[in-house]
Amino acid sequence: MPSPRSRTLPLRHLLVLLTAIGLLPLALLGIWSIHVASEYRQREQERALLDMARALSSAVDAELDSSVAALSSMAQSPAMVAGDVRAFYDIASAQAKAQPEWLGVFLADHEGKTVFRTNAPFGAEAPALADPDSLQQALSLHRAVVGRIVRGKGGRAAVPVRIPVTDTHGHAFVLSAVVKPDRILRVIERQRAPADSLIAVIDASGHIVARSKNQERFVTQPITPALRALMTRNGLEGAGATLTKEGDEVATAYSSMSRYGWTVVTNTPMAALRAGFLEGIAVYAAGVAISLAICIALAYWLSNRIVGAFNGLRRAAAALGAGRPVHVPKARIRELGRMGRALEAAGRQRARREQERSSLMASLEQALEQAREASQAKDEFLAVLGHELRNPLSPIVASLDLMDMRDEPGARRERAIMRRQVTHLKRLVDDLLDVSRIASGKLQLELRPLNLAETVRHAVAALPGHAITLEAPDAVWILGDDSRLVQVLNNLLSNAARFGSSATHIELAADAAAGLARLSVRDNGIGMDAGLLSRIFEPFYQAPQQLARRTGGLGLGLAIVRKIVELHGGSVSANSEGPARGSRFEVALPLAAAQAQQRDATPAAEQQPCAILLVDDNEDAANGTASLLRQLGHKVEVAYNAAQALAAARSVLAGGLSTELPTQLPTEVPRVAILDIGLPDMDGYALALLLRRQYGAGLRLVALSGYGQQADLERAVQAGFDLHLTKPATLDDLLRALGPTAAPASH
Repeated sequence: MPSPRSRTLPLRHLLVLLTAIGLLPLALLGIWSIHVASEYRQREQERALLDMARALSSAVDAELDSSVAALSSMAQSPAMVAGDVRAFYDIASAQAKAQPEWLGVFLADHEGKTVFRTNAPFGAEAPALADPDSLQQALSLHRAVVGRIVRGKGGRAAVPVRIPVTDTHGHAFVLSAVVKPDRILRVIERQRAPADSLIAVIDASGHIVARSKNQERFVTQPITPALRALMTRNGLEGAGATLTKEGDEVATAYSSMSRYGWTVVTNTPMAALRAGFLEGIAVYAAGVAISLAICIALAYWLSNRIVGAFNGLRRAAAALGAGRPVHVPKARIRELGRMGRALEAAGRQRARREQERSSLMASLEQALEQAREASQAKDEFLAVLGHELRNPLSPIVASLDLMDMRDEPGARRERAIMRRQVTHLKRLVDDLLDVSRIASGKLQLELRPLNLAETVRHAVAALPGHAITLEAPDAVWILGDDSRLVQVLNNLLSNAARFGSSATHIELAADAAAGLARLSVRDNGIGMDAGLLSRIFEPFYQAPQQLARRTGGLGLGLAIVRKIVELHGGSVSANSEGPARGSRFEVALPLAAAQAQQRDATPAAEQQPCAILLVDDNEDAANGTASLLRQLGHKVEVAYNAAQALAAARSVLAGGLSTELPTQLPTEVPRVAILDIGLPDMDGYALALLLRRQYGAGLRLVALSGYGQQADLERAVQAGFDLHLTKPATLDDLLRALGPTAAPASH
């Protein structure tokens, strides 16, 4: 059996005992005093609230009058009087910008149709009016009208202030200003009302315009049924008990004396009124003093223990909040003892959670670091992959160009096969690197006015061996990147050829009504079913193929097409009537204003022989490219590293030529250095800086590298290169590299 010292008591019993001992003698006197004081205080409070509502009603009318006055002044402008709506639009736009509380100015005709709105270009199609009733009211009453508060399409609340206007020709209009409720809200804020009171302004339809609390939450909402019943019962002014939107019971006063039919509502919590019992304390202060003396003697011993127990809980709660161990002294009150044990359990649980959180954060940081390292490794791998795949392609392409120049009849078929396969392999590498740029958001366009019809014709002309028909007007102007749009068309044509098309038809048209240029590529290939159409533009997704994969590809071409078109602000779609019924791809791009057709440049004369320094550590690539350039009549010195290049430069670039060269060139011949970047002893950027410093601006520097990322191109420009070519370089690329001018762009 527990000892008397360890016995615990419920807190409820202690509080009841303390209350009964201290307050029982004063109960009857206190009830009567509180009743008298609260009734008096309520009457006085309702009178003060009604006075405030009347004053605020006048202030709200003044704010609305200022908006009406501003509109009236605007309506007296000469442009409006003369009926020059276009000129008046500029005046209204300027006035709307000068009014920070105005969202815009509207002008409507006598039929209620919007003539213009200042927050849209003149002549733009206007949406339906949000409050047509107030507009008709302004026309019929021939006076200023304030409409009901509504939210626009953008979600912003506003009140239309409307005045009727008639020009010198007798045409009737309604000029409206869309006013934010902030202006009325500031009127409320200037009143410096008590923090527990609530002030609201209601429009003529019974919807909230401004509210001193929770403005954004309740603006435009209807008033509560309790307030509406009070206004119906009392007329234009009155007071009584209502409920707020938050569900609080309040004493309310209102005034509906506004010229615009608006109502101002003020209220204060009923709880504050009930606190009026304090005014009757003096009546029964003597009784409280007598009772207090008895209560102090009897409750002193109990209060010490209660306060001590609560202090122990307070210290435990502070320790829990600070993350320190929680220790609660044993309490003789049962409920406090349970609370102390709960706090200790919460402290232990918090410690476990903090430990788990620290462990989780460490794991998360480690995972993020691994992801960053993996992303960096992926980028480096792709750059090296592109370089290593392009390097062996370079001597193959150079050799094919040499064979094409010699044009041996017996090897034409084999050359064509090799050319197709090399082109296919190069496209696979480019697609793989392009999709990496797309995934990292690094794919950039150089937009300029472009005749899409010319771009399409040139792209088709570059594919003489394909069965392609073209239907296009003379000019279709867009803002576009010529090389990227050629890539789009080549990918679509390659896709058609790989999937069995023997007759591909290209159609280009300008849809002026929709403001779009529409480019369609239709083939008679194997077609697609609905399931394939829904996924055709996903990266790495391909149509089901046989194990032999005769169509080849990585499934990236159409994904790249979609991204390039979207970066142009357009869209691409695919459709097919089913398997074996062909496919049709349509690209839609925004039209641009037609540009003056530039004259074609005068055809250049046959290219002048150049003195060329060719540097590449891939001997096959260097020798093949050198043979190709020599076949074109140029004088070429080959070096396989930077040291050989600097030695060879003294002979081929300094005005003379190597003794190994068969003929001597004049000293004014162009001088060109074609440099690989990845050299064994010195990178091509450093070599370019040395050559530029030694031979000046007269030396044309061309980078020829397997690295073709955007960062590589920018670094080449910074190193002083005039042009950047990505391996494998075609014959056209090499001829462009030897041209008289250069831009710091890449191939």
